[in-house]
Amino acid sequence: MFITRTISGAILLIVIFGTLIMGGHVWLAVTCILSLIAFTELQKALKIKRTAMAWEAYAACLLLYTALGFGLTDMSTIIIVAYFTTVMATYVIRWPKYDVDTSARSFFSFFYAVFMMSFLYRIRVMDGGIYFMWLVFISAWGSDTCAYLTGILIGKHKMPGTLSPKKSIEGCIGGALGASVIGFVYGLYINNVFLGAVFAGICLCGSLISQIGDLAASAVKRNCGIKDYGKLIPGHGGVMDRFDSIIFVSPVIYCILYCLGTFNYTINFG
Repeated sequence: MFITRTISGAILLIVIFGTLIMGGHVWLAVTCILSLIAFTELQKALKIKRTAMAWEAYAACLLLYTALGFGLTDMSTIIIVAYFTTVMATYVIRWPKYDVDTSARSFFSFFYAVFMMSFLYRIRVMDGGIYFMWLVFISAWGSDTCAYLTGILIGKHKMPGTLSPKKSIEGCIGGALGASVIGFVYGLYINNVFLGAVFAGICLCGSLISQIGDLAASAVKRNCGIKDYGKLIPGHGGVMDRFDSIIFVSPVIYCILYCLGTFNYTINFG
């Protein structure tokens, strides 16, 4: 299992980072495919059958990424509103075949797995997006690694609640601080101390959000009575299992960068 997990993980990193560096429509296509797979996994977990609402969501996903590909970012809000209206129209027209629970799960699946995942592409096409994208992975996978190592070394106090009994408070703190330190070193390497401090703050926030994303995905699995969302990535599960924290982190980092731009703060990369 360890060898399988290591090999599949290495292949995943090569594909993701390789297409990320290429950017453009290649990264758009990869992000769209990941969204479609994640949406399918989430619908299966939530036991939503391949009904009209499912196909409406697939159509909305393709429409969203098509709009992003043409640079029509502002269209995303219109697409979401139109999709929600379509879901509710289907609910009303086909009632009582569809109930409010099915409608809510369909929209939840789309928003969670498709809309939030789309920020991976939105960040990449920003000015300096190739640099910003690494903040997402530092906040998610870097934080997760630091939290794991800290938990093994000094983890004594368990997290409150029963959702994740193996996680410790020390691990969560270590993950956040570790991501912050990596972010600082990254910013220092590509420019200066000030940029390092900015990246440290972004990664600190990102780490905290990534841990919420990880726990949220676990909570959904617990509610659905499943161990993994899928089997696409041997040893890791499905896309939702591997990208659960990244799905939460990318919109937050995008919003932080957007706010910095709104206040006319320009990030220089040397």
